[in-house]
Amino acid sequence: MKTALSADAAAALIPDGAVCLIGGFMGVGSPHRLIDAMVKRGVKNLTIVANDTASPGKGIGKLISAGAVRKLIASHIGLNPETQKKMISGEIEVELSPQGTLVERIRAGGAGLGGVLTATGIGTTVEKGKQIIEVDGKPYLLEKPIKGDFALLGCKQSDYYGNLQYSLTAHNFNPIMALAGEVVIAEPHHIVPVGVISPDDVKTPGVLVTHILERAL
Repeated sequence: MKTALSADAAAALIPDGAVCLIGGFMGVGSPHRLIDAMVKRGVKNLTIVANDTASPGKGIGKLISAGAVRKLIASHIGLNPETQKKMISGEIEVELSPQGTLVERIRAGGAGLGGVLTATGIGTTVEKGKQIIEVDGKPYLLEKPIKGDFALLGCKQSDYYGNLQYSLTAHNFNPIMALAGEVVIAEPHHIVPVGVISPDDVKTPGVLVTHILERAL
């Protein structure tokens, strides 16, 4: 059984310079209360791995605006002009990775694989500096795995074992990131008694989850 932490207590666990995998798809499935607490605490020099940076004033966009991010690995930044400006000015280092490649790199990190072979990016600037491996006469890029010091997840429900249920597009990155974080912190909308979440609906088992946040008020 896990004891639910306040958002401030959870944010205090994340040191400056940490590598954080943050779930969400334009903010859907992101741990918003935890992000607010991280901004409040003033955490700095983070490496963020995420699908995107949402938009100014929303989700991961708040960490961008607060100057908390040193490096970003994401599939796109097109809907957050603040991220674009900070990339152009050199304030944030940005590594763009095709969406499917990004999630597979995270999956590889969680599964202990040495990387992913993909044809995506062959013949484009994506292949710069990467190893090309030929398989059956076809070239593939070797994309290296991604792991994080922390995986920060948003979910619909949790029980006190830490079993997590997601809703809709929150499935996109959260379950995979739960495999690749050394410490996994989940922010549920609701905490329910053990047994309420059907086993078929548990997408992240509690054995992977280190901490859960108190439910939203």
